[in-house]
Amino acid sequence: MNSTSRHLDELARAGISSSVKNVISVDVEDYFHAESFADVVQRSDWESYGSRVENNTRRLLELFAELKVEATFFVLGWVAERFPGLVQAISAQGHELACHSYWHRLIYKLDPKEFREDTYRAKETIEQAAGTRIYGYRAPTYSIVSSSLWAIDILAELGFTYDSSIFPIHHERYGIPDAPRCPFRITTHSGAVLEYPIATFRLWGELNFPFGGGGYLRLLPWWYTRLGLRRAKSEGLPVIAYIHPWEIDPGQPSLNGRLTSRLRHYTNLKKTYTRLAQMVGAGDFTSFRNSGLADFATQTVDPHTWGNNGSR
Repeated sequence: MNSTSRHLDELARAGISSSVKNVISVDVEDYFHAESFADVVQRSDWESYGSRVENNTRRLLELFAELKVEATFFVLGWVAERFPGLVQAISAQGHELACHSYWHRLIYKLDPKEFREDTYRAKETIEQAAGTRIYGYRAPTYSIVSSSLWAIDILAELGFTYDSSIFPIHHERYGIPDAPRCPFRITTHSGAVLEYPIATFRLWGELNFPFGGGGYLRLLPWWYTRLGLRRAKSEGLPVIAYIHPWEIDPGQPSLNGRLTSRLRHYTNLKKTYTRLAQMVGAGDFTSFRNSGLADFATQTVDPHTWGNNGSR
């Protein structure tokens, strides 16, 4: 029996239902913020690009209103500073606000001081724009990996109560394949932090397959996402799904990045909005704060037992 199965059995014995809500989240960033183009787009030049994040995010707000779904919006501090009205609109429409860093830098390329300063600035900027506190964090490009787990301690110090940055898969940029696939808790010197790993499903034993958002929703056929939804439901696992506003914008300017980056970024942009609506309509999706997943996360994990498989 694997760790997920054991955890579900423990929940059943504790009287906690395995019928859980799924979570839909939005990483609020612009097309020129994407890590795929970090080698050709300088942060000092961001102001020179024509921003499309406000209109694209408002399209997502309209879709969620139509579907009567509450979502969690992880907002980039840079965006919140320039579009405070967008932050206020997200909150006014009943969605949850959370933090996606300020400068969209990979955490494993920062030192703890740089990460703390970036995260504090982003949190303050979002909270000032919204007039409310935020409690959730998601790292750019899921860059909390084995070599940057120290970031969880800093998140707790800054008042965050949950994180959704760990992806339990193998990937060249991110991932901790040894991490649990279901919500869990990490103990820090400043208190426990809830961790909500991004959705995966399993076939053929212990191999984790990512699904439920981003490039996995855009690039792979719809039957793959549908399979993931069914497999997760059969295991009693919540689906933590995500989208970027630029992924529903086929009219965005084309950046001159590497071929692999352009293929990864621009493929199937015309299909994403419809696929997102299908996915959200097919499951019981809500925000993190209304998901009830804090009760589901009864397992406390020592991340130092995961090894270094996900260091990059």
